[in-house]
Amino acid sequence: MASVYQLALGPDFRLLQPELQQYFSLSPAMGNDGGATVSGVGSGTFDVAGCPVPVLRPFLGLASSDNALFPEYQHQVPFTIENRASLAPGGQPQLTAVRTLHFENRTRIMEDRTGWDDVLGTAVGALGRSGRLLTDVTCSVGSGGRMRIVSRRSRLAAGRRSVRLPLLFDAAAFTEQWWDEFDQRFRIRTKVIQRQFGTVLEYDGAFTYSAPV
Repeated sequence: MASVYQLALGPDFRLLQPELQQYFSLSPAMGNDGGATVSGVGSGTFDVAGCPVPVLRPFLGLASSDNALFPEYQHQVPFTIENRASLAPGGQPQLTAVRTLHFENRTRIMEDRTGWDDVLGTAVGALGRSGRLLTDVTCSVGSGGRMRIVSRRSRLAAGRRSVRLPLLFDAAAFTEQWWDEFDQRFRIRTKVIQRQFGTVLEYDGAFTYSAPV
């Protein structure tokens, strides 16, 4: 079965760096396993992670209980990541990423799930343990075979429907990931940008990773 990112990129998937192709091809087990969850794990350090806007940190703290966002802002933050590929109830592939960040005074978990929507013909992200905050996800291949992921058009899930967030609260997330040949590690850079406040959340660092062969 193709992974959600293989579906999102289509033929362009082969333009990614080989290491990225392996990373983003994680898909549910098939055959006798019936779509069982398959996991890949990694660990590393974020050079910087958190919210650079002090006035917003209490609001991001409210979302931390759902493993959606976090209010801290710190340099040199150790973290682990676990990617879990599984099947959605409708049979489409999905990938859940669970990041555990070890700040000086607190450990935070941030998780999101990216699935494929056959009706929309696009990937859709769901932030937090509840997955109530939804975004449309666009993938593309950047220079040198880097993966670029953009999440826009935030909305709240309400049963089988969703409601767009007002522009005042909407934000877009921009992620770039690549294989650093010199360090032999993956690098990732993410910024969440809001219209009024600019960058409201960011993390930038490097990590090692292993997935099932």
